[in-house]
Amino acid sequence: MEASTHHELFISKDSMKPVVSITHIFPDPALNRLRERFEVHYNDSGQSLSAGELQNRAAESDAMITYLSDRIDSEVLGAAKNLKLVANYGAGFNNIDVARAREKKIWVTNTPGVLHETTADLTWALLLGIARAIVPADRYTREGRFDGWQAKLFLGHDVYGKTLGVIGCGEIGRAVARRAVGFNMNVLYCQRHRLPEAEEHRLNATYVPLEQLLKESDFVSLHVPLTEETRYMIRAEQIAMMKPTAYLINTARGKVMDDRALVEALRQGTIAGAALDVFENEPELTEGMTALDNILIPPHIGSASHATRDIMANLVADNVFDALDGRTPRTLVPGWQA
Repeated sequence: MEASTHHELFISKDSMKPVVSITHIFPDPALNRLRERFEVHYNDSGQSLSAGELQNRAAESDAMITYLSDRIDSEVLGAAKNLKLVANYGAGFNNIDVARAREKKIWVTNTPGVLHETTADLTWALLLGIARAIVPADRYTREGRFDGWQAKLFLGHDVYGKTLGVIGCGEIGRAVARRAVGFNMNVLYCQRHRLPEAEEHRLNATYVPLEQLLKESDFVSLHVPLTEETRYMIRAEQIAMMKPTAYLINTARGKVMDDRALVEALRQGTIAGAALDVFENEPELTEGMTALDNILIPPHIGSASHATRDIMANLVADNVFDALDGRTPRTLVPGWQA
């Protein structure tokens, strides 16, 4: 077995306890709950485990708690001997070969239903921040360059009364749309299935095709899962349909958009700006991105509030308790049949 280069913060010596491996930093309240019942192998290094290390963890564990950045592929799952659960600490799960897990009767869970409001808050922070050039304006002041009010200093675009286009109106998309009501915005949305009429009325939302949404929206916000259907759904062709004064926000998944096409569009002024909390080849940034002032690029912090991260972690722990106590985990991912 490959020797791990990562520090084990806590390893119980009681070999009778089921083994739970945690691949990254994990909140203390949920961690302590797990320690009371299980032998916990915890990577607290802040560095990702290698593919070989993930295989070793799968081989030794009854349950694994993983990040979206962990590639839990067929090779990792193939190394499993007693593994009953892979519990992703996040709403996404495209990092896991769910079909292979199902073949091996390994449950796969995520954390749906607990982070949509927090992610919607971040979406709106990005929307407002990019529309009003908050980050470059703040930097300008910090650099001591502000010497008085000027008529054309950091002119942005209004948000109130404009049109918001929501691509993917699930939990997060609807939470984003609800906030638009307070800004008296017209909301356009597109997704595979139309919302009930009553929900459309509450959101002041109109169901339209993607092309119409792109052409008419002042702000376009992405909230789709990463599937074969949504992969690179926003490319140069789609960006070119947008208004030159429009902004594009992505808090969904990096690979739903061609970041190179976006960088080129921002350079050329095809659209006014963009804000990304996720990246095509995360954590790597597309060349030229950091040189642009008309883009915001926080480091994937959509669910990053104290309360939400603790709620997520406790849901992960609940799934572990369920699986190792012989119950069906409470938040199995779509596509996994118990």
